[in-house]
Order: sequence, then structure tokens, then C-alpha cells
Amino acid sequence: MVKVTVLYTGELHCQVIREDPRAILETDAPLDSGGTGVSFSPTDLMASALATCIATTLALYAQRKNWDVTGMRLEVEKSMTTQPIRRIGNIVIKIQIPQDFSLEQKQALERIAASCPVHHSLHPEVKVELIFCWNN
Repeated sequence: MVKVTVLYTGELHCQVIREDPRAILETDAPLDSGGTGVSFSPTDLMASALATCIATTLALYAQRKNWDVTGMRLEVEKSMTTQPIRRIGNIVIKIQIPQDFSLEQKQALERIAASCPVHHSLHPEVKVELIFCWNN
């Protein structure tokens, strides 16, 4: 089990602290909610968590297969909706893998990408689109 502490530091900023091993990150409210935009918003972190989970899941799978995905790059676009309430409506992730892979390898990686734990934890109304950009 992982335990984190969230400390509200004022001016719509929070500090997230994990003790073992120690790590700290900060959040800010989004600009359209009165934040300053100096750090990630909570929904930015949610979209980023999905992308990092996909990258990690792909890397773990590739490692087991002795495939190299070094240099893999994921670009995330997150859109909010207000219907029926304010929430993340859409996440588009462009996944660029610079290495050459066979059709079968590509299909396996595309299937694995959608199987990460964060993806399975999202509400089904959050639309997620994964776009693979292959080198070959």
C-alpha cells in the first residue's frame, strides 16, 4: 500500500508528499478556475498518470519480450466537459515509438497500451483515444 499526504499550502496550491521513498509534487488550480498555471492541475495529473501508466506498461511488456522502446514519447491532450458536471471529457494520447516493429509486434503493443491499471480505473464516460505513430 502506498500512502501520500496532501497539504494545502494556500492560493489554490497543494503539495503531495510520498514518504517512502520520499517524493514531492505540487499542484495548482487551472487558470479557468482561478489558478496561476505555475504547476499541474489535478486533472493534468490524471491525464499524465494515464500516459505514464501506458508508457510503463508498454515498457514492461517490451522488456519481457526483449524489445527496445527507448525514446518512446507520449503526447497528451486533455479536454474538459461541463455536461453533466465539470470533469475530464476526453483524453487523446499520441504514442510515438521510434523503433521498427513487425505488424504482430505493433498489434501486441497497441493491445497492451489499453490494458494499464489507470486506464481501467477511469470512469467509462471519459473518452480515451490512443494514436500510435510508428517509425515504419
